[in-house]
Amino acid sequence: MNSSQSMENGARNAPRPQSQSSGSQYRAPTEEEVALMERTKVTASLLDYIDRFKQPYMNDVSCYEKLLKIGQGTFGEVFKARCKKTGRMVALKKILMENEKEGFPITALREVKMLQQLKHQHITELIEICSSKSGSPHKERATFYLVFTFCEHDLAGLLSNKRVHLTMTHCKTLMKHLLSGLHQIHHASILHRDMKAANILITRDGVLKLADFGLARPVFKRSNHMYTNRVVTLWYRPPELLLGAREYGASIDIWGAGCIMAELWTRAPILQGDTEQKQLQLISQLCGSIVPEVWPEVEKLPLFRQMELPQRLHRIVTNRLGPIIKDKNAINLIDKMLTLNPSKRGSAEEALDHTFFFTSPEPKEDVRDLMAGIHQSLFEYTQGRGAHAGQGAQPHRESSRAPNPPRQSNLANTGYHDIVF
Repeated sequence: MNSSQSMENGARNAPRPQSQSSGSQYRAPTEEEVALMERTKVTASLLDYIDRFKQPYMNDVSCYEKLLKIGQGTFGEVFKARCKKTGRMVALKKILMENEKEGFPITALREVKMLQQLKHQHITELIEICSSKSGSPHKERATFYLVFTFCEHDLAGLLSNKRVHLTMTHCKTLMKHLLSGLHQIHHASILHRDMKAANILITRDGVLKLADFGLARPVFKRSNHMYTNRVVTLWYRPPELLLGAREYGASIDIWGAGCIMAELWTRAPILQGDTEQKQLQLISQLCGSIVPEVWPEVEKLPLFRQMELPQRLHRIVTNRLGPIIKDKNAINLIDKMLTLNPSKRGSAEEALDHTFFFTSPEPKEDVRDLMAGIHQSLFEYTQGRGAHAGQGAQPHRESSRAPNPPRQSNLANTGYHDIVF
């Protein structure tokens, strides 16, 4: 072997220095790194510490005693509960966490933020947020609850009870409360996006409060902001959403308010479609055909040409509701709020100025006299009506999207029927 070959073999067999630029080669950890890894290792004692950890600024839900499940909101269950310390009745809204992969649900965060902005006598009051541990070492996440002031009834449950008799004064008072709360929401540049009778609460003192802000969103100032149209329970969903609109405003809540107002007399939702197509048909049969002559530029909505829209139908809101309501001013206000063209529906403030509220009998401060004759809480869920028909207080799961009423084949069992048609 010559000298050149000897030098080449020696260079090949010599240890090579580690590459500074490559992180793929193994390097044994230093003593300091080993010690750090030992200190941060997940141990049984660490898991026990996490399980026993108390949130310094958040009460544990064990402070409250659950008494009864009273509702199933869009994003969580609702329980009637009692504060163990003060005896105060509250409503606990459990935030569903099963499908969350990135922490606290954004919908619940929105609801908390909205309610912090909305302090009004006709809007539900958020008291605090509570948490509870899973109780299982295999589950890492806590469960969170929103704690609200307890209201004894929701409007859907109240209307389902035949022994509850509403006078014209009661109807005017409740609608004034509803529109006052809605005006406050819209004045704060917020859309409720889930107006329905089950989300209208009434206290023992006869004060109406708007609830369930899980679908609420702020109104963005830029005109081209796109929202989802998969909001509002189907029976209360306005035609622009059914036709795929993603640019909309406070008028979607006004449509729901109109449906609710009519329901005060009919005692059931007036438009009970089981699909979007059927809902549009029912709306057309009551409010007339959806055509550009009545609603300019409606043909530009995404689903206008994909839906089968009835033609040559006249608007018959007054004729259909007249025999039931028998008050021209009430029908006129409902007719206004159920205008097909959202730009012509008017605002909550304009509705409050309607003649309906200034003719005899005039609305009162509350409906305390009506509440005096009701000795048990009435909720849509516990009464087994509407979307919870046949389930009573049994557990019920809904999807993360806005809940739809039951299919047409099940409507006969709900106690609801379409009074208008």
